[in-house]
Amino acid sequence: MITTAGFRDVLEIRRQRQPHNYDIRMPKPPPLVPRHLRREVRERTYLYGGQDIAPELDVLRAILDDFRRDGVEAIAVCFLHSYHNPAHERAVAAAIRELYPTAFTCTSYEVLGEFREFERITSTAVNASLGPVMERYLTDLEERATGIGIPVPHILQSNGGVASPREAAGKPVRTLASGPAAGVIGAIQIAARSGFADIITFDVGGTSTDVCLIEGGRPVIARERLFNGHPVRFPTIDVHSVGAGGGSIAWVDPGGFLHVGPQSAGANPGPACYGTGGREPTVTDANVVLGRLPSDALLDGRLPIWADLAHAAIKEKIAIPMDIGVEDAAVGLLTILNENLVQAIRVISVEQGFDPRRFTLVAFGGAGPLLASQLARELGISRVLVPPHPGLLCALGLLMTDARSDFSLTRIAPLAACGAAGLNAAFSELERDVAAWFERERVDAATRTTQRGIDMRYVGQSHELTVPVKDGEFRDADLDALAATFRGEHERVYGYAPDAPAQVVTFRVTACARTTTPNVIGRAPFGQAGATTRSRRRVYFKECGGFVDCPVYDRARLARDTRIDGPAIVHQMDTTTVVLPDQSAEFDDGGCLILTFK
Repeated sequence: MITTAGFRDVLEIRRQRQPHNYDIRMPKPPPLVPRHLRREVRERTYLYGGQDIAPELDVLRAILDDFRRDGVEAIAVCFLHSYHNPAHERAVAAAIRELYPTAFTCTSYEVLGEFREFERITSTAVNASLGPVMERYLTDLEERATGIGIPVPHILQSNGGVASPREAAGKPVRTLASGPAAGVIGAIQIAARSGFADIITFDVGGTSTDVCLIEGGRPVIARERLFNGHPVRFPTIDVHSVGAGGGSIAWVDPGGFLHVGPQSAGANPGPACYGTGGREPTVTDANVVLGRLPSDALLDGRLPIWADLAHAAIKEKIAIPMDIGVEDAAVGLLTILNENLVQAIRVISVEQGFDPRRFTLVAFGGAGPLLASQLARELGISRVLVPPHPGLLCALGLLMTDARSDFSLTRIAPLAACGAAGLNAAFSELERDVAAWFERERVDAATRTTQRGIDMRYVGQSHELTVPVKDGEFRDADLDALAATFRGEHERVYGYAPDAPAQVVTFRVTACARTTTPNVIGRAPFGQAGATTRSRRRVYFKECGGFVDCPVYDRARLARDTRIDGPAIVHQMDTTTVVLPDQSAEFDDGGCLILTFK
């Protein structure tokens, strides 16, 4: 890293915030760049008067010679106020690329053109650390795709959009949270077809659960995420993840209290019931014990299940230590799991000013439909939507994303002092970068769209709220309406909005290119009219006082007009849906299963 003289220790000084308020001894994550590889250059850009000091380029040769001896592959250039004027970073980066052409070089103004030096420097350091690996991989991917005559694949980003391999290779930091974003995009499309714009996604796999809130068909966007203790700033779909999934291990602490996760049995050895060597009780084992999963096989018979091993694991590790029955232990396991999931939903809803009761819960992933109904009941959510193929929804989402890039520019000023002229000047600067991106990505003019916003705050506040703004030129007469919009958002989030002066802080433009979505959703096939239950088995429901004789349906054989009254189990190849005793389930025209509390 090359940074402003006097600031090479920003990575270690960090912020005053403590992740655990009462543990001052908690170790901080090691800095991504060791201290001897953080080198200083005398330079300065002044925000409020003063003569700028140009960087001393003649010292670079000696610094780069040291980097070569240490085998450096990537160099991050991070100057103090480069978001205000990136000329110094540009000059240093150009010199590095000439003197050290084999190094991956990135500048902080390209990665994050915003103020707050610690977050900008950590984001740039993460980007540089990923750069060489991602650049090699994506360059090879592009060359091999071209060599065999197929279209060059696009790369999903954390913001839910895709980028060309070249764009993603230059800014790999924007792909860090891309995996969960795919499921969110798929859920938005599926729910929109069913007529639901306000949804909460519930994606449960083997080791984790990902939840996200979508209002009006648009996901909430977060500006900052922690990755292994390092804060990284970039627009990302606000997916909240917890260590709770089908393979999460249940355990009893020395005080006799039951916990679930975050440890997971993983794919190898997996849950005890898989018969592949696992000895720890998991969420999957509990569902086998309670009859919610079949006791013989999953995946349409391709994955054998050993119910006796599930019983043995729960008995040895939970029931005996807690002096309770095996079924009670399994119920307790799922109860603790559900409380963890409720808290995850509260983080993205109640804590952000949203009432979860007015949203539809979209359950997908291998275990989402298995756990969704109990979670919905606890939260007061009246409706659960289960897509036709829940286990494939993330893959589906990948095929339905638009090309997207986010641009930002910090210009801190009181709204009144900035005026319409200042607003227009900032957006004009951003839109030049947007136009260059559209050309670089070869986006057809007919598919181009942009969305604008301004981060605003009251004078004296430390953090901002993003306010959407109109396209086109601002006039002085628009300033009052902009201030009123900010106050309305402040009222929604915090419950109050004083009539006080506001500041503009960061200007934002999101550029999108609509893709031609293939007809991959289609219409789910239905079974023949009059299809009946596949079988019956004993399933535990607390509402019924224990085990009851429960109908089990094969989803692929159910007719369009089928109505299922709970309690019931609906099996399909990639998941199992539990219909509670006070629920009913019906299909919509697209084949989604809609569960509603009676």
